Amino acid sequence: MTRSKTIAILAVPGVQLLDVSGPLDVFAEANVQTGREVYRPVVIAVGHGHIRSSSGVRLVADYVIGDNIGAVDTLLVAGCPNAADIQPDAAMVAWLRSAAPAARRYGSVCSGAFLLAATGLLDGRRVTTHWAVADRLVEAYPGITVEADAIQVRDGQLRTAAGVTAGLDLALALVEEDLGHEIAMRVAGQLVMFFKRPGGQMQFSRKGEAAPAGRSALQEVQRWIAANPAVNHSVATLAQRMELSPRHFARLFRDEVGMTPAAWVEAARITAARHLLEEGHAPKQVAVECGFADADTLRRAFARQIGVTPAEYRKRHAKVHLGALENA
Repeated sequence: MTRSKTIAILAVPGVQLLDVSGPLDVFAEANVQTGREVYRPVVIAVGHGHIRSSSGVRLVADYVIGDNIGAVDTLLVAGCPNAADIQPDAAMVAWLRSAAPAARRYGSVCSGAFLLAATGLLDGRRVTTHWAVADRLVEAYPGITVEADAIQVRDGQLRTAAGVTAGLDLALALVEEDLGHEIAMRVAGQLVMFFKRPGGQMQFSRKGEAAPAGRSALQEVQRWIAANPAVNHSVATLAQRMELSPRHFARLFRDEVGMTPAAWVEAARITAARHLLEEGHAPKQVAVECGFADADTLRRAFARQIGVTPAEYRKRHAKVHLGALENA
């Protein structure tokens, strides 16, 4: 790379500040590590004047859409907390339809995927976005394949990142594409960030936690399961609590709750396991207290739903230092 590559980030009113500043700091650090201006980071606004971010801090953009920016190497759309609820600006959508495909690569950070999806450029593509709005992106744009657990997704010319800090992961991956592994490692070290973040974003999500649903009698059964995860919760046992036949109970549960009793029981046990692991309890103990046959059964179910093993989850999310627990 002998010429500076323009990295343009589109920031809309109410933008999440870290969606902009995070990636730009990665590219700026790449310039430092190479000792030359490999990247030329710029911020683009929809209109003139300051851009007020979601935190209240105001940004001054380098350009406004429609300005002569020159050749853009990488164009990213930053997200904002209400991106799923706003009607994208028509002028911005038209500009993106033209500018994005003209760049060497383009994409979005966090909920910026909604703004980019409005252009139609994501139809038939694989993307990711913040786990909390992944389902809404699918509902709004059914032609898009959303990988809800991914930290970042690469699909040809398109690059997308999950929630907020994942913009740094995406930027680092782009630096590695351009400048190689060694420079990217040095950037990660200087910014004190994972070179490859372990696990997916669902380990940070509370979305999959079991919540009571359906008629009051069914909710009472679900609350009983959640309060007593170690108890035998077979369909026959649960049906007896409602004084129904197992077949009738299973059909009623599936119709009103939206999943089978077994699936809900597993989700409730995983929720209980997460809380115990966050308190620092060992996986073997958690397996017993949450109704899993053994630690291996817990590990398989936990990894399937959360994307990491119980041991990895405990290491990263325990509320107290594990050394203190082990020495207690």
